Amino acid sequence: MKILKIIVVAVVACAVQLCGAQPVSGQFIPANDPGITYMGRISRRYSPNVAFTYPGVSILADFKGTSLAMAVKPGSGDFMVEIDGGLPFRIHFGEADSLCVLAEGLPDGTHSARIMYAIEGHELRPVFKGLYVDGGKGLAHAPVLPRRRIEFIGNSITCGYGIESEDRDAPFTYDTENHYYTYAALTARALQAQHLVVARSGIGVYRNYGSPASGSSDCMPAMYGRTLFLDPSERWDYSLYTPDVVCVNLGTNDVSEDKYDMKLLTGAYRRFVARLRDVYPKAKIVLLTGCMLNGRQLADVKKALDTVTSERREAGDGEVYRFDMSPQTGSLGYAPGWHPTMRQHRKMAVELTSYLKKLMNW
Repeated sequence: MKILKIIVVAVVACAVQLCGAQPVSGQFIPANDPGITYMGRISRRYSPNVAFTYPGVSILADFKGTSLAMAVKPGSGDFMVEIDGGLPFRIHFGEADSLCVLAEGLPDGTHSARIMYAIEGHELRPVFKGLYVDGGKGLAHAPVLPRRRIEFIGNSITCGYGIESEDRDAPFTYDTENHYYTYAALTARALQAQHLVVARSGIGVYRNYGSPASGSSDCMPAMYGRTLFLDPSERWDYSLYTPDVVCVNLGTNDVSEDKYDMKLLTGAYRRFVARLRDVYPKAKIVLLTGCMLNGRQLADVKKALDTVTSERREAGDGEVYRFDMSPQTGSLGYAPGWHPTMRQHRKMAVELTSYLKKLMNW
C-alpha cells in the first residue's frame, strides 16, 4: 500500500499544473540549510540559494511530515525525483514555474527525497531556493552520501542526450535528455557510489563538434575548472570532492566530421590527463571510448588514449587505465542524432560497472 501511495504521488507530481508559481503553505527550508546534502558541483555564491549547471547534481533531504514541495528560480529546467526510494518521476520548471509539489498525503513521519538535475541546462542558469514541508515540521539529520566517489567527464553521451527517444532523426530537446538513465548514473548506483559530472554536449578535449581541425577555445580543458559552466569568475575547489576514480569519455566530438589533427588530439589528452593527476594525485584515471565511434575514427581515438596511457606508465604513473565500451550497432536502436538509447546506456553501464568493480575492488 505504501508503494502504491508513492506511485500515485509520483504520477500527480508529474502533472504540469503542480509546477507553477502558486503559493505553497508550510514551513520553508532554505537551500543552505545544513539538513540538505548535495552531490556534484554547486555554487554557494548566491546564498541562501544554491546554483549549478551540470547534469547529475543531486539534492538530498530527509523531511518530516506528510508533504514536500520544491522552490527554484523560474525556468530552471528538469529534475528527476525519488520519494522514499519509490519510482523516479520527472518534473519540469518552465519560464513561469517556480514551485512544484513533490509529495503529499504521505503517512506522517520521516521521509527521504532525492532530487537530481536531469539536463545540461547551463544556459538556463538553474537555481535551487529550498523546500517546503508541513507547518511545524522540518528536516531530520542530513543524509550521508556513499563513501565511494566517481567523477565522470564527458560529452553528450554522459549528459544523456536524446536518451528518452528512439527517433534518430529527431532534433535535440531537453524533453528527451535525462542524465538519470545514463551509463554514468547507472554505474554509480550499481556500485553504490557518489558521482560528480562535468559534461556538455558537443564538447571535446581539443575540438568541439563543428569546429575547425585546429581546435576550439572552449573545449573541456578550458572549461573544466569552472564551478558553473558559463561563469569563468568562480573556480571549482577540487578539495570539495576527491574521487577514487575519474572516468574520462571524450574524443567523439574531436574526430567528428572527419576534421581533426591526431597530434593536436593526442597532445590535448596528454595535457588534460596531466592536469587531472595534478588535482587528484591519488585517484585512478580511466580513459574511455564508447559508444558512438567506429572505423578509423574509433581506431584513432583508441591510439591517442593508448599513447597517453603508455606515456604515463613509462613516467611512473601506473594509475592511468584504458577501457573500451562496446560500439553501438543499431541492434539497441538509436536516439536522436545517432546517440545511444536507454537500452544502449544500460549495456554500457553493465560493462563499465563490471570493469570498475574489479579495478577498484568494490
